[in-house]
Amino acid sequence: MAESAGHALRRHPALRSRFRLDPVTQRVEYRTDGQPGEVGFIDAQADGWTAAELDRLVDVLCWTPFDLAHEAQARGEVIRLDDTTTLLVLTMHHISFDGWSRHLLVNEIIDGYQALSRGEPLDTSLSAHPADLIETPNPDVTARRVAEAVTRLRGAPLTVTLPYDRRPVPGETSVLGANLSIELDEELTGKVMAVATQEGCTPFMTAVALLAGTLSRCSGQRDFLFALGWPGREDPTTADAIGMFMSTLVLRVGLDDTTTWRELVHNARIGAMEAFMDCDVPLEPIATALNPGRHVIWPPLTPVLVNVDDLPLELPVAPGVTGRYRLDGPVYTKYDLDLFVRLDQGDSGSRLTLAIDYPTDLFDTPTIETLLSGLRRSAVDLAYSTEEPCRVRPADS
Repeated sequence: MAESAGHALRRHPALRSRFRLDPVTQRVEYRTDGQPGEVGFIDAQADGWTAAELDRLVDVLCWTPFDLAHEAQARGEVIRLDDTTTLLVLTMHHISFDGWSRHLLVNEIIDGYQALSRGEPLDTSLSAHPADLIETPNPDVTARRVAEAVTRLRGAPLTVTLPYDRRPVPGETSVLGANLSIELDEELTGKVMAVATQEGCTPFMTAVALLAGTLSRCSGQRDFLFALGWPGREDPTTADAIGMFMSTLVLRVGLDDTTTWRELVHNARIGAMEAFMDCDVPLEPIATALNPGRHVIWPPLTPVLVNVDDLPLELPVAPGVTGRYRLDGPVYTKYDLDLFVRLDQGDSGSRLTLAIDYPTDLFDTPTIETLLSGLRRSAVDLAYSTEEPCRVRPADS
């Protein structure tokens, strides 16, 4: 496993990146000809490591900062815990690595492990350089499309009325957070997704509708901007490249006193599709046009992010060997509220999970539990009162 992981880190230019700020020109120099990150091996069982010592080691491996100018932006450690369990710790810097890259790298390490197990050689070719895959956009076309995106979003509130326990303070609010979630049972999930399917909606679009409906019931707000992460892999040549291609999009969804749950789901689909069509339009000029006085440390147009959790529950590593992700450490969030939606297929049906990441400086646990309860009630109403107005039943009733 250590050999396969080390080989994977050496193969990708992005994982050998170095970034150095030139103090004279105030420009960042970007190079990918540095040494790759190392992958070590520890036999914790043979060396007698205690559980507490292993926990401290994993914390150090995960949370030691990278020196962007002198270190590779990836490192790893393979730790044999016992006869049946091995831990692979991979730490990456987000400047060179996105969620899509995570899937690519983990799958490559598994493929390499399987090849070595069969006595086969590893792939020695270098992967594509990210800089070779990005085309310089036409400035005139970009300006026109930015103007179109600004028109689409103009007039919407640049904040979301959330049930804060404490208001955010620029430069003082910590990004340290926590996570809470709810899972809908198979019956409710089936009915919710049946309505969504009738309207051509994905689980993501459904989550957007549920959040907008729930927040509108709580605060009376009727027009929302939500951010979402976008893979940025429209060009097929980027599909197998490790790097930071991800971007942030902003969608708009609205409702009024007569909007039914079916109509709100439809509105969420339209808002998402409009955002998807603008996926290659840079967010910065849009934010500058709509919110020129914004504080640079805050998200540009909305404090709320909605995203899909597509992390696989299990990974087939080898015959009789199953891998599972173990996400360690605290939660960090730059948004005031992150809603993640996940749809898992089981033997008896599907289950929809709604999870919220939130800064503990802004919200107490009971507040988020109440919000999640409101999301569950909204899901029930979407499923069983599809043609009723969303705002008829208050979220706290």
